[in-house]
Amino acid sequence: MLPEWASAYEATGATAVLKQENSDFVVTEIPLGLPSGEGEHVWLDVAKDGANTQFVAAQIAEFAGVRELDVGYAGLKDRYAQTRQWFTVWMPKTEAPDFTALEHPEFRVLSQARHIKKLRPGDLLGNRFEILLREVKGDRAAIERNLTLVKQYGVPNYFGPQRFGQAGDNVANGMAMLKREIRVRNKKKKGIYLSSVRSFLFNEVLAARIRSGLWGQSLKGDILTDEGVATGPMWGRGRLTTTDDALALESEIAEQHPELCEGLEFSGLNQDRRALAAMPGNMTWSWQEESHLLLTFSLPAGYYATSLIRECIETTEPERYVP
Repeated sequence: MLPEWASAYEATGATAVLKQENSDFVVTEIPLGLPSGEGEHVWLDVAKDGANTQFVAAQIAEFAGVRELDVGYAGLKDRYAQTRQWFTVWMPKTEAPDFTALEHPEFRVLSQARHIKKLRPGDLLGNRFEILLREVKGDRAAIERNLTLVKQYGVPNYFGPQRFGQAGDNVANGMAMLKREIRVRNKKKKGIYLSSVRSFLFNEVLAARIRSGLWGQSLKGDILTDEGVATGPMWGRGRLTTTDDALALESEIAEQHPELCEGLEFSGLNQDRRALAAMPGNMTWSWQEESHLLLTFSLPAGYYATSLIRECIETTEPERYVP
């Protein structure tokens, strides 16, 4: 089980149901740019309803008669949601089929156009969210207070639970792999486990700063983003680049998890940094009926909507059987 990482704001005590229906969680990708109409790659504008990104990519590859690695996308989107994102298919010397004829109950191709570049992970500005929270119970004034604080000051940029797998299994497997308790031969699974452990350590650093009363503050020796936001470590090859008080705090977390940090240093991943705070864009909220709350906001690529929601309302999701 994962730890209960510290929140930035006072708990509201409110609860709600998240993703009761796929239409309760709508995500629209904000691309870096649009296809030019010419090039080796066919760009597909895809609407998904209950399908995960990798499944759709596999279906597109099969329909086009290409390898799965020839299909690109900028980011993974939630399965239990209605999402819209771009996919690319490398078809340099082949006439593209009519992808809009690809029929599936969980997704449809809205349009296609050619472009010179393949989409790779991270090739997007961010995502726009429209989230309906049902059966909200609790102090509405407290919820409104936290929503206002979130809009003004942002939220801790935690990696969300979907990063860690069901009940944190990806982290547990990653820890076991780095401690050489298990061997993982599948490259895809190995990558997922490494990312989960890396994200776990980042969350640990962020939580330690919040527990120390440092939310929204910079420490001596911090590495800042161009916008002046303090960053936390994404462990890998190389030394921590912070100094002074920031280095001391990050080193303390490293000392608590020596095998994980050392394992990541020899995993092939390079040391990197990630912003410790996320600022939502164009954030609005409105009450629907008696007990439903509609939230709309945008977040940069790689940031989690669930990390924003947790600062205002504790949510549960329906139990689902995942084959």
